[in-house]
Amino acid sequence: MISRAFRPFRALRASFRTLAFLVLAAIAAPAAQADAILHAFNWRYADVQARADQIRDAGYRIVLVSPAYKSEGSAWWARYQPQDFRLIHNPLGDTTAFRNMVTALQQRGIRVYADIVMNHMANEAFKRSDLNYPGSAVLSTYAGNATYYNGIRLFGDLRNNVLSGNDFGPARCIVDYNNVWEVQNYRLCGGSGDAGLPDLVGNSWVVAQQQQYLQALKNLGVKGFRIDAAKHMPASFMNAVLTPTIKSGMHVFGEVITGGGAGNGEYDRFLAPYLRDTDHAAYDFPLHNQLRSAFGFGGRMSQLVDPLAVGQALQPSRAITFTITHDIPNNGGFRYLIMDPTDETLAYAYIFGRNGGVPMLYSDNNESGDNRWVNAWNRSDLKAMVRFHNTAQGTDQQVLASGDCHLIFRRGDRGIVAINKCGNSVAVPVNMNNSVLWWNTDYRDALDSMSVVRITNGTYTFNLPPRRARMWLR
Repeated sequence: MISRAFRPFRALRASFRTLAFLVLAAIAAPAAQADAILHAFNWRYADVQARADQIRDAGYRIVLVSPAYKSEGSAWWARYQPQDFRLIHNPLGDTTAFRNMVTALQQRGIRVYADIVMNHMANEAFKRSDLNYPGSAVLSTYAGNATYYNGIRLFGDLRNNVLSGNDFGPARCIVDYNNVWEVQNYRLCGGSGDAGLPDLVGNSWVVAQQQQYLQALKNLGVKGFRIDAAKHMPASFMNAVLTPTIKSGMHVFGEVITGGGAGNGEYDRFLAPYLRDTDHAAYDFPLHNQLRSAFGFGGRMSQLVDPLAVGQALQPSRAITFTITHDIPNNGGFRYLIMDPTDETLAYAYIFGRNGGVPMLYSDNNESGDNRWVNAWNRSDLKAMVRFHNTAQGTDQQVLASGDCHLIFRRGDRGIVAINKCGNSVAVPVNMNNSVLWWNTDYRDALDSMSVVRITNGTYTFNLPPRRARMWLR
């Protein structure tokens, strides 16, 4: 038997063979799909472009930007009320600014994902009672500066409306959010007499316009689509628009908000059918609920050992993992999903440390007033987590220990993640005799360089400080 003390040398020789294999595999295989996403929520396209070098250096390889089409109004929610798909013109920038942003990010190896709204158009009942979009006032603006607007046109004829009353469903508000038919065929309304967001139907004309819009974004270099309000559309509508041609080479995922995974009513009524009837990915709300439960009062970190096995996480290939999305802090009905700030940071260590899903980090301009997520993308601890994620990509995961307070797992032989959610320190002895982790080698914490793990015998005791995460890298 080879002595454990010489294990690093054996691993080193093996690594040369592995390296040769990986080089050949990299030539034949597509790029990894688990690169970290920066959700640059409500950022101006010019600001994203200006930060391109910093975004690259921070380790993000994907940037999700807010909906790009004709919309007006300074509030963040106005970006989710389209007036016209045929051009990009809104307070975040126009088609030229969007194209320049995509080019700048592409040059740095960063992919752009676009948030898209297929379900509805703008609520403009206070302006007009008809359903002709973009409407006579907007068409008049186009005509008044035809050279500019035609220069930023994506497709179509800007002299005419693109949608009419025949393209919308009944003017009825959703009342029963447990009724699948209502949720997918009636309007999202705000109450107090609000007329709601005019709900599009999946007729051949609507489908053709949305296909042209998505193809135009793809032609600009967009590599992924986030489907807003996917819960509110029949799968047949989404599948008609998102053809295999449009989806080729694209990463598509939908927003289907649920209160949990298998056994949860919203999951069973909406998310499970969405996953069954499309091939799209989705926000992993089941895992988010499991995170909240595990980190919450009375929860146990052992709940995070294998949430997929108990139906509380999506399949890794279809999961977008997160700790916060833009809807959670910005909509009163979802604010109960906000985690304690320290728990949120520990949860980020979990989703960036684990093997499975595509992790997304949210960073806004304080639209909610909480002042918690401004410049989150550039926080040193979160950037260190992204670095761990990038280093550990492609390695397997094995849980080494778990309990009420702690969870410790390895990522191949490259890294170790340890999380202690409790207010007291925890000492955890772990048998290392059958571990693939290297002995007599420093694993240094990406979050605190003073913390080092060095395994020298068959048992290693992990000393975990209270309310902290460790992410050691070899």
